[in-house]
Amino acid sequence: MRYTVEYPISKVGYDPALVAAAGMTRVVQAVEALGYDAVAFSDHPAPSYKWLSSGGHESLDQTSALGFCAAVTARVRLMTYSMVLPYRSPFLAAKALSTVDRLSGGRVTIVAGTGYLRSEFLALGVDMDRRNELFDEGLEVMRGVWTQVPFQFDGAHFTARGVASLPAPVQPGGPPVLVAGNSMRARRRAADNDGWSPLMVRPEVARTSRTPGIATIEELGRLIGEVREDARARHGDQARRTVQVHTPQAGFPQQPGSVEEHRDHLGRLAEAGVDSFLVRPPGEDLDRTLDALQEYAETFGV
Repeated sequence: MRYTVEYPISKVGYDPALVAAAGMTRVVQAVEALGYDAVAFSDHPAPSYKWLSSGGHESLDQTSALGFCAAVTARVRLMTYSMVLPYRSPFLAAKALSTVDRLSGGRVTIVAGTGYLRSEFLALGVDMDRRNELFDEGLEVMRGVWTQVPFQFDGAHFTARGVASLPAPVQPGGPPVLVAGNSMRARRRAADNDGWSPLMVRPEVARTSRTPGIATIEELGRLIGEVREDARARHGDQARRTVQVHTPQAGFPQQPGSVEEHRDHLGRLAEAGVDSFLVRPPGEDLDRTLDALQEYAETFGV
């Protein structure tokens, strides 16, 4: 099992030191030194105050934050979790991500989704009802500019005439893309890309995120098997897809249950086919964040 740390500013009352250069440096260097696989940032450029006041969370600009992390680390992967592709021009997204990938020596991983906050789509001037077609076409454009020079494209929403987006990312073909979401459409996209990033969350959270719930690890394992079988059927036996999961046990040490229960939870996820587990350390105090990261790493063998 690998472990991704979601940067801990997703709850009201986080320590302001976490969004200062010195504090972020301490956290991401600890993430790297302790052996975690990746650090991740969420994507909410224009959420409504109503959403923030009723359980939402603040966020930083993803690529700016990941670029900063790239400069103060050497190994840890830099993850968008998740990037809402319909929010932005895929040409601009591709350029920002390829820049971080190049400056980090090829450490970017993209988790991408279609989005769910109608107020945010409105603020950004994007038609939410077209988010699925914008996602699919946007991802096609991003992969195109990363692999073809010059790049030609004539789609319903985007056009390219001899575009040369250089320098290219370090990773051949661009950073790996995992698709976020639990729906059948998200799983089909995951089979066509590099992997899947499902949510095992409370039903009310699933509804808010406009995605079907996944209630049990057994159900998750069945769906992982379907994604990987779909990938093999359409792309060959070599097409094993990476799976990263977020479950209600992501928080530590606030998570429900004992250490042994959590260890059993991780073991059951691994048996179900999960490759990577999302960890959410506490954020109310910078020193407590660092202590929790070390405690989790030592307890669960990160």
